[in-house]
Formats: sequence, structure tokens, C-alpha cells
Amino acid sequence: MSQQGYVAAPPYSQAQPGMGAYQGGFGSGPTQPLYGHYGGPPQAFSAPPAGKMHLSVLNITFFFFVYLDVHVFQNLFIAHVKRPRKSELTIAANSSSSYNTADCSCILFSGANKYLQMLFQCTGQFGGYMAGPQQNMPGAFPGAQSAMAGPPQKKLDPDSIPSITHVIEDDQVKQGGQVFTTNIRGQVPPLVTTDFTVTDQGNASPRFIRCTTYSLPCTADLAKQCQVPLAAIIKPFASLPKNETPLYVVNHGDTGPVRCNRCKAYMCPYMQFIDGGRRYQCGFCNCVNEVPVFYFQHLDHMGRRVDFYERPELSLGSYEFVATLDYCKNNKPPNPPAYIFMIDVSYNNIKSGLVKLICDELKTLLEKLPREEGMETSAIKVGFVTYNKVLHFYNVKSALAQPQMMVVSDTAEMFVPLLDGFLVNYQDSRAVIYNLLDQIPDMFADTAESETVFAPVIQAGVEAFKAAECSGKLFIFQSSMPTAEAPGKLKNRDDKKLVNTDKEKTLFQPQKGVYEQLSKDCVASGCCVDLFLFPSQYTDIATMADVPSHTGGSVYKYSNFQIETDGEHFLRDLRKDVQKSIGFDAIMRVRTSTGFRATDFFGGIYMNNTTDVEMAAVDCDNGVTVEFKHDDTLSEETGALMQCALLYTTIGGQRRLRIHNLSLNCSSQLSELYKSCETDSLINFFAKSAYRAILNQPLKNVREILVNQTAHMLACYRKNCASPSAASQLILPDAMKVFPVYMNSLMKTAPLVGSTELSTDDRAHQRLSVMAMGVEDTQLLLYPRLIPLVGNKNTLRLPATPVRCSEERLTDSGIFLLENGQSMFLWLGQASSPDLIQSLFNLPSLAHLQGHMVSIHFITLCALPELDNPLSRKVRSIISGLLEKRSNSMKLQIVRQKDKPEMLFRQFLVEDKGLHGGASYMDFLCYVHREIRQLLT
Repeated sequence: MSQQGYVAAPPYSQAQPGMGAYQGGFGSGPTQPLYGHYGGPPQAFSAPPAGKMHLSVLNITFFFFVYLDVHVFQNLFIAHVKRPRKSELTIAANSSSSYNTADCSCILFSGANKYLQMLFQCTGQFGGYMAGPQQNMPGAFPGAQSAMAGPPQKKLDPDSIPSITHVIEDDQVKQGGQVFTTNIRGQVPPLVTTDFTVTDQGNASPRFIRCTTYSLPCTADLAKQCQVPLAAIIKPFASLPKNETPLYVVNHGDTGPVRCNRCKAYMCPYMQFIDGGRRYQCGFCNCVNEVPVFYFQHLDHMGRRVDFYERPELSLGSYEFVATLDYCKNNKPPNPPAYIFMIDVSYNNIKSGLVKLICDELKTLLEKLPREEGMETSAIKVGFVTYNKVLHFYNVKSALAQPQMMVVSDTAEMFVPLLDGFLVNYQDSRAVIYNLLDQIPDMFADTAESETVFAPVIQAGVEAFKAAECSGKLFIFQSSMPTAEAPGKLKNRDDKKLVNTDKEKTLFQPQKGVYEQLSKDCVASGCCVDLFLFPSQYTDIATMADVPSHTGGSVYKYSNFQIETDGEHFLRDLRKDVQKSIGFDAIMRVRTSTGFRATDFFGGIYMNNTTDVEMAAVDCDNGVTVEFKHDDTLSEETGALMQCALLYTTIGGQRRLRIHNLSLNCSSQLSELYKSCETDSLINFFAKSAYRAILNQPLKNVREILVNQTAHMLACYRKNCASPSAASQLILPDAMKVFPVYMNSLMKTAPLVGSTELSTDDRAHQRLSVMAMGVEDTQLLLYPRLIPLVGNKNTLRLPATPVRCSEERLTDSGIFLLENGQSMFLWLGQASSPDLIQSLFNLPSLAHLQGHMVSIHFITLCALPELDNPLSRKVRSIISGLLEKRSNSMKLQIVRQKDKPEMLFRQFLVEDKGLHGGASYMDFLCYVHREIRQLLT
């Protein structure tokens, strides 16, 4: 794989006045880094070596422009193509520096306009004029307008700067549909957006583990110098495509899995067998261990065990061991887990029809509870609780003719009033459960109770699991902030005056006390909490979601819930949540070979010590990000190893160990590190580290640190890895060439934008959601897919390739679909063809959408017989396919061009200026370039 760099140029020749006051808080970072990177003071950078500066081009198949300051030269230079070094590609910069024109093989043209037309015809690349940022606009450079006075200055064509959509397309062309074999150490996998098949041959699939770089620096000094975070994003339960082999399960009986005596690493392909197979040397700590008698096997002529391919733990990167009683609580086999459905039956939920909707759905959903492969029915037990100011428990024992209700009104001392008949097997008690689900909406139909409790509801679930000696999950459906007199009662603390102050961080911090203790109790009991919220006003999600966020649970939010517009959206989320593959009562430990170690962890986790990651449950969407640091020098020859061991209880009640192994390269050359970087993983790390930092630091500081580290990483590459070039050129490593657009998008997300227009609950919800995301989800969230369904000529463009997330890509006659894993929009241009509108909505024109719901679920709409046509079916299949692929459901919102709701859609066009603050991609690239130049001088 060739390492390439990318060089872009700002539209300014020199630093403009006022750029230091970049709106949104950019500027020089603190002298001591506070989070998110290796640590230590920022490195000083010396100027590049003196000598001739070479100009290269983005693509050696065409010419590009070298713009020179029109105030000085009033001429246009055209650089001839020079084959760049493999480490970089360059776009010439706009600069008033004096280039060695002989070395650059430049040709002077005075008739610039004529030549621009000729060049555009030849290459398709055209440099336009820059109007300059608008004053008082979010993300504008103060003073830029005055700096732009005089003759209009040129700017780079937006198509010339690195594009995420192009990077995704290129990787799909190169590696899409191919087999990725994991037998090579330090092999960089295809992008998360690429369709590929994995064959496990000794390293874990990238579906389970992805790294920020696959070549670690050999020393801590090198790591500090580059400031590229060294981290792995682990999804231990990641879903595998149907064409890939499920994990093998190894059962060593009562003896249990073979482990190193010193570091306790599990048997894996990195163990070296010696002494005729009687001993093995641990690849992690180098300890020599005796091979247990039952495990002995002879070695072949290559020193490899003759049963190498018969034992998954010797030949595969991922596999499972059946755990012995030593790995179980109290040395007893675990019971199968349970699901408890806890429904808020206060006035709001009854009036909205939500309670009936949930009860009706559970009748069919309980038939689809997850089950062990090969089993006809699920072993998961179920229980039911309703609540408002008090809790109602239900006995649904199969022998009963009618369900029985037991009320607990003392919420201060929560207990479960019945043991036998509360948690039951659904198949055995189906008739009684159906009876209960039919009765619940009627029982509370006339309720006037609007206050609810919350913490006692969770405590009840914990007590139920303790009594049944099992782990499990609580599905809580809550409509409002708990204001009833009970432990965990909350008060409104949403204060917009705190936004953009040092106290803004308190809006994201959960209230301590009851909920902090609840998190500990839940994790100790293997009680995972999933919260479905249906608020009509502020509910303090920062506190209410604290327990779900520490137990491996999820939080779903449906503001101002209405069945017509939100019902299907909610039900899709509920179905996915109930049916997803999951493990319970989990403990994870990450071991590494000598020289480095895991030091920090981000995710929906709880940590009682510095090494054990505890999760009440871990499902196929949970991603844990682990940061590594050096404690010694790494060897290029032996590389670096990591092993993730997850101990958990299956849905069938079996205790197992899931093992994932990965080997990485080590290098004393920084160029190897940059060549092996993975931008999608890097941005996952930065998002989580930034979102955690805002709990303790002002947003302004966090944004400054992000920009500061971006500049340091790129300046280090420029200084140590790139060939000498003009200071006015921005040089980016090929593997990180789209890193700036992701970073800029991250800083425009709701948690990092200090705006009073944004809901505090929405900001807190997104912060907590991202903390548990894997690489795929953060990639999509930070750079949505914008899919043109209809082109300029009102013709269908299916299948469609996503385009850049910018207003410039929209057309008046186009129809575009945008999705980011959380939200989905169908954007209709004002000149959309009436025929297409008729086909899609059974309406004669866009104007007739005026009286219809703005938020509409397209799948439901298209179920109408009159909309059963090829176009409608095709668009519906695209939307259904996306909804199926994503971990969450998405509510489709239809927006018309220039209607007021379009503003909500435009905030997802992340290459443009942010609606609530934040620069455009182009402006951010320029600002980062300026910071890099300051570091290098």
C-alpha cells in the first residue's frame, strides 16, 4: 500500500487579521494537553529544511492552479506536472512566496481567463472566485471581509479538496466484494463503509476490533512527538454477515481454558510451542509454561502442533471457551437471564395511546425473544411491572386463570412482593400474559395521575434479579421527569444562562447520590437498563440516562410523541432492541504484550478498578474504545499483541469466554504510523474523549484542544514524513486526508456547540449515545449520507451514489435522501416533477403537501394501494434497506426546499457553516493550515 499525502491550499496568501478570534472557540491550545492524546507538552517544530520547494499536484493526470496573490503579481502561474513522491500529493497553494519558477517548470500566462476556460475543458477542474465569508455568520473569520477588499481573490474549487464520498467510493472499488484474510500482522482493513468478507486466519475480524493505527511507534517519545492517539475500538459482540463463519465454541470440560501462568492470557495463535510440544512460551509476557497433559500434542517439522487446524484457539483470531464454575458467581452455574417490561401508566402515556401500543406490540414481540442457535424456544424469562407514583407487580404464573396484581406503595424501601409467578417462561404463560396485556390499558384508562417515580422502578428490577439469582434487562417506558416524592426525585435544572460559561459542564453532569449507587447495584446484579423516553418538556436526561449509560443499556427519545408520526419509529426501535444478540453480566479485560498497556476506557461501561471493564450487558452495537500507552520500547521484529477477553452469560444461561486477538506492527519510522492510520477509528476516539472532557472542562477549551491536536498531528507529518515544499501548502497524509472534515463536523455537533437554541436534553442524549458507539456509527453520524434519488432532469437515479454533504450539491429539481443513523430526511426540491410527486405521495404537486404532516413515515405511507408503483417501491426499498442496516430506527421527515423545517435538514450538511456556530469545511481547513504553519516556524 503506497503512502500518499494530500496538499491543499487556503484562499489567503497570508494570515488574515482577526483569525485568532475564530468564532466557536478555536485558537491556540493550552500549553499542557488536557485530554485525548498521548500527554506531554506540545512538541516544537522547526522549519522545513532550506532548499528548493517542489510543487506537485493532486492527481498526476491533470494540471492544477498555483494561485499567486493578485495584489502582487496579477498573473497566473500554471505548474507543470511533476511525479510526486509516493508519500504525498500536492495542490499548489495561494501564496505570495517567491517560488523557484525554473524548478517548478512554470509557464507564465497573462490571459488568465482564456486559459482557465481551456484548462476546465481539459481537466474538469476550475478555480472560482471567493466572495469571502459573510460577517456575523457562524464560523466566519472576523476581519476576513476587510482583508478581502480589493480585487476578488481566487479560492480552491471545492471539488479539489479531499472528499469523504470519494474516499469511500475509491475504497469500495478497490476492496469491495473481496475477501479480507486476517493472516498478516498489522494489516489495515477496508473502510467500515466498504462491503467485504472476512476470513479469520489468526487475527480478529475488523468487525470486532479496529485500531487508530496498525503500526505503533516503537517508543513513547515517538508517540508524544506525533500525538496520534493509540487506541482500539472493540465491539466484542459485533454482528457477522450470513456468509461469515460464527465463532467456534471450545469446551475443555472441567479443566477450563489453557492460560499463561504469569499474565493469565488465554491460549491463542501467539503462543509458541517448544520442547517437542511439552511447553509453550507466552506471546504476551514471554513466560514459559508447561502444557497440561490433556492438551499435549506433537509438533510437525515446522515446529507447529499437528492439531493446529483442529483447534480454533491455535489458528483463529476470535473464538469462545465454555467457562468452568470458577468463572461463575458463587461457583454456581448461572440461570437464564430475564427481561422485565416496566410501563409508565401515568396520564400522558395513557392519553397518547402509548400504553396500548406497547401492550399490543408485546403480544407478537415476545414470540421473537432471542434464543440460542438450535433451540426452538427462548430460555429468557419475562416479567411485567406498571407504575406511576406506586409500582404494580403482576403474577402471570401459567396455572392462573387471571393475572394477579400486587401494589408496592412504599417506594423508599423497594422490594418485590412475589417470587413465584413474577418471572416466567413466556411459552408456558402465554395465555395469562395475553390476558394481562389486554387488561392493562383498560385498568388505567381513567387515571389522572401525572407524577411518576423512576429510581425505585430500577431498584425493583435489581431486587427481582437478585431474588431470581439471574441477570437480565429492564425495558422502561417513561414519559416525564420523576417528580413524585421518592428516592431519585428530580428538579428542573435546565438553565440556559449557563451556556457558554464555565458552568455549562454542569448541564451534562448527572445528579449524584441515588443514581450513582443504582449504577453500582445494577452492574453488580447484571441488571442492564434500556430507557424509552417520551418527553414533552425537559426531563434531565443527563441524570435519567446515567444508569443506562453505565450498564451497557441504550436510551431512546421520542419528543412530543404522537402515534401517527412516531409510533412506527418507536416500534422499530423496540423490536431491534428486544431481538438483538446480547450477553449478560459481562467483565472484559484487555491484555497486551510487553512494552505497552491499556490505560483508558470509553463506553457504556462501569469500572471498579483500572483493568476490569464491567457491563451488566453487552450487545452487538456496544463499542468500547481503549487507549494504549507505552511503558517500554516496542520491537519492530516481534510487533505488538493485544487480547480482549470477555466473560459473559449467554441468553441460554451458559457462562462463556469470548476471545479476540490482534497483532500490530511496530516501527521507528513515523511515516509507517501515518500510513497505517485509520481516520474512522481516530474520529471515534476523539469524539468520545471530547464528549467525556466536557463533563469537566469549558466547551471552548475542549474545542481548542481538538484543533490544537489536529494541527500537531499534521505538522508532525509535514515535518518528518513529507518531502520539502512551500510553507503555503497544506500537506495531509493520504490515510488522514479527510480527517479535518470529520473533526470540523465533530465540533459542530450539539454537545460541543454552545447554543441556547439547542435543547439541553438533546445535547446530553447525543453525548451519551456516542460514548457507546462503534466505528461505523460515529462515521455515519459525523458525515451523513446524502443520496440523490432524482437528478436535474427529473429522472430517477437509482441506485444512487452519495454526494458531498453540502448545499451546493442540492438542485431545485432534485429529490435527496439524507441519513446519519439517527435521523432521516427526504428533501424535495421546489422544481420537483409533479409526476414524481404523484408517484411518491399520490398528490398532484408539492404545494399539496402543505396541509399534510411534515413528519411522515414513508414506509407507512407507501403501504397505500394507490402508491404501489415501481418508483414508490424502489424508493421504499432503499429506505427499508437503510433502516434495516442501522442499529437504531430513524423517523423519516419530509422537507420541502425553502420551507421552515428545512433548517433542521440543513444542519446535517456538515461541509457548510453550522447553523449554531462552526466553520465550513473550507474555512476550517484554512484555519488548521494556519495553525500548522505557526507550529513549523
